[in-house]
Amino acid sequence: MHHVGVLALDGVFPFELGIPARIFGAARDSTGNRLYRVSTCSLDGGPVRTEADYEVTVSHDAGLLAAVDTVVIPPSHTLGPVRDEGRLPDALRTALSAIRPGTRIVAVCTGTYVLAAAGLLDGRRATTHWREADRLQRMFTTARIDPDVLFIDDGEILTSAGVAAGVDLCLHIVRSDHGSAVANDVARSCVVPPWRDGGQAQYIRRPVPDPTAAGTAPTQAWAMERLAEPLTLAAMAAHANVSVRTFTRRFRTEVGMSPGQWLILRRVDLARHLLETTDLPVDLVADRAGFGTGVSLRTHLHAALGTTPQAYRRTFRPTPDTT
Repeated sequence: MHHVGVLALDGVFPFELGIPARIFGAARDSTGNRLYRVSTCSLDGGPVRTEADYEVTVSHDAGLLAAVDTVVIPPSHTLGPVRDEGRLPDALRTALSAIRPGTRIVAVCTGTYVLAAAGLLDGRRATTHWREADRLQRMFTTARIDPDVLFIDDGEILTSAGVAAGVDLCLHIVRSDHGSAVANDVARSCVVPPWRDGGQAQYIRRPVPDPTAAGTAPTQAWAMERLAEPLTLAAMAAHANVSVRTFTRRFRTEVGMSPGQWLILRRVDLARHLLETTDLPVDLVADRAGFGTGVSLRTHLHAALGTTPQAYRRTFRPTPDTT
């Protein structure tokens, strides 16, 4: 069973602290067995002050981090020298140095500061809460901070934006580990969407748009029903009854990415679903998902997931021996 260790630092936000146990704890295989074990620790094993008006008691000290498969660092509102100076206190540095090579390390929201101060983001893409993104980039110039996305998976290092984006990231991990079906079951159990479109851009305060301007949601729904068709930006703009330029601007403001990027992601999602749930040949999966050819599907799936359609299907489509 995959073991997840959550490090609670003083000043931890209770909501984000509870996300790993809630999401990973809801993941089950086809026979109802848990797929993850979640344990929580503090640096010294003692109670931890939270951002709220109470403390939490944990069952482990930081020695736990040397024994788990995934480490999760939730945000804290009192990071002190980590956020102010980009420096890890000795106890925290010692705890992180004990993490085994190859362990997956996950930071939620301002937990990204901890990874950056530990030198784990040098040359890597990462994200954090949009309010902190510019400051984090100025402090750690060798990291590549993207303030627009909800989360970033950079191999063994994964980071998320603020608060509920931690849910999105944990669901992504379940989906990567065990496939969309398991992740969707977790989402239903926790009454959250299995996937949120767009990035942080949609949550940043912006000037109020013209009240006569129509949103792009109807066109998104229209496109979702036609993913197998050769949709163009001009066709989407025509459906929204606006110019291409206006549609692109509104779409990016609402969703946080371009219409083309959104369309590729939705087609990748559909292709993954078909690979997991059907025996369709790869070329037919590509056709039904709107990629046209198996070559195009392979290119986009590798860009999104770092794998091939055949390898993805072997990983996530149960065989008769395993169902």
